[in-house]
Amino acid sequence: MKFMKLGSKPDSFQTDGNDVRIVATEMATDITIHVGEVKFHLHKFPLLSKSGRIQKLLASPTDSANNIHLNDVPGGATSFEICAKFCYGMTVTLNPHNVISTRCAAEYLEMHESIEKGNLVYKIDVFLSSVFRSWKDSIITLQTMKTLKSWCEDLNLVDRCMECIASKASVDVSKVEWSYTYNRKKLAPAVVPKDWWVDDLTEIELDQFKQIIDTIKTKGRVSYQVIGEAVKTYTYKRVPGLSKVSVIQGDAKVKSLVETVTWLLPNEKGSVSCSFLLKLLRAACMLHCAKACKNELVKRIGKQLEEASVTDLLIPTTDGERTIYDIDMVLNIVEEFLMQDSDNGGVEEMERSGMLFCNKKGVVAKLIDGYLAEVAKDPNMPLLKFLDLAEMIPSESRPVHDGIYRAVDMYLKEHQNISKGEKKKLCSLLDCKRLSPDACAHAVQNDRLPLRLVVQLLFHEQSRTSASASVSSDSNRADNSSVVTSYGSSRSAATTLTTTTTTTTTTEDDNWDGVNGVNTVKVKANVTPKKILGKILTVKGNGNSMLVSSGSDSSGSPEGIAKATPARKVR
Repeated sequence: MKFMKLGSKPDSFQTDGNDVRIVATEMATDITIHVGEVKFHLHKFPLLSKSGRIQKLLASPTDSANNIHLNDVPGGATSFEICAKFCYGMTVTLNPHNVISTRCAAEYLEMHESIEKGNLVYKIDVFLSSVFRSWKDSIITLQTMKTLKSWCEDLNLVDRCMECIASKASVDVSKVEWSYTYNRKKLAPAVVPKDWWVDDLTEIELDQFKQIIDTIKTKGRVSYQVIGEAVKTYTYKRVPGLSKVSVIQGDAKVKSLVETVTWLLPNEKGSVSCSFLLKLLRAACMLHCAKACKNELVKRIGKQLEEASVTDLLIPTTDGERTIYDIDMVLNIVEEFLMQDSDNGGVEEMERSGMLFCNKKGVVAKLIDGYLAEVAKDPNMPLLKFLDLAEMIPSESRPVHDGIYRAVDMYLKEHQNISKGEKKKLCSLLDCKRLSPDACAHAVQNDRLPLRLVVQLLFHEQSRTSASASVSSDSNRADNSSVVTSYGSSRSAATTLTTTTTTTTTTEDDNWDGVNGVNTVKVKANVTPKKILGKILTVKGNGNSMLVSSGSDSSGSPEGIAKATPARKVR
């Protein structure tokens, strides 16, 4: 830390109680200066020789010649005492902690070169040039300016200090030779890291931080990733519990911070993680931040939604809402994500970006299916909003419907009083052909699903089994033909095909979790889809026995199966 000593005489200021300062000399004091609650018993001549303000006050007939009140001295009694000692030639020490307040007090007392050569203002300005060349001293000095903001701005001290800090942060890391603080993982790096300056800036005030980051952006020599890291680090340092409702709710300072850092983020995608953006959005919703702030966050999140997790998307609703989670906000985010599909560029670039975006759609589809399974547990979740979000995902992005099946099943489990029409709309999200065998095994025994859907599932499984048996038969014929040919025999080879179809049954519906890849079902062999169909229809018939025709009409289509059953009361 830099410092500067001024004066050579010993300090003869004495304290008489907490509020009185007396200069102990052979000559009696002839002036009393009141600075706030503190009285200074001083001599006129040393003050008059260096302070233009004291000269004017003593020359004014309205003020007492021996009593002067200076209640608005910047820095108060402490700064005035340093200035007074300088007038006496006593030794004083300036450092980054007191130089700003002393400089403002010297300006207030008009201790300029026009009064005397080598006056205090000039000496402090020389010292400040040295202070601003030091990284750590610049940070300390900037922090001391917050209590004297207007004075520092008028004297251009704030801009000078911030410009020096921004310039140092923008220097190529290979040329950084000054001392700095680096706390990442509490390790001293072997080489200077690109974000070496980030931690130090977390100590300054928000408006100062904003101005420095804006200046760094203007210089254009620091990558957007490092700037994003600086914004994120500052946010977490100032609001450690950013995602906790109890910490941030109703806090005006946090609200101002969230709005400020949102606009400070670089425009480039990936400057911060999607998880951090969603935490900001959650805080913005709970703090009732400006709509423009929330829209900006939604736009940014939509650009990198594929990085999010289900937990990140669970944004609580604000006061007055019936639902637990804000599904409207997620609808807006997904809409922003899908807007990326309209890319204006060259043909090759469009093809390449189109392939990447197609992969991202698949990731987002799984993400939204997982989110739907969570919000489905909310008893107040409207079906229309559930359907709107589910249908926003393009069909080609869901090659497997296990995830959406789990969400639909969860909704049916938590909302057992929905009408048949609503249940039909909900189950229309499912494509039987895109369910895995495990999901089908769970679905055909799921009492919450409509009977028609179960029949379609069984028909699809029977078709898939028949196709598999046909492929197996063709393969066996080819193998037998090969054997006959190789042995030169004219006798026809007789082959017997035995097709064993297996299906799965579960003891509890909730044992299946297609999204997480967990399958704890018990397998029962040698049970054909037709036999299961008979069993399921019997169960679904509310106790009335139902027969399944073994003719070709009943096995050809779900409609054929339905026609073969006797008249009964079905759902």
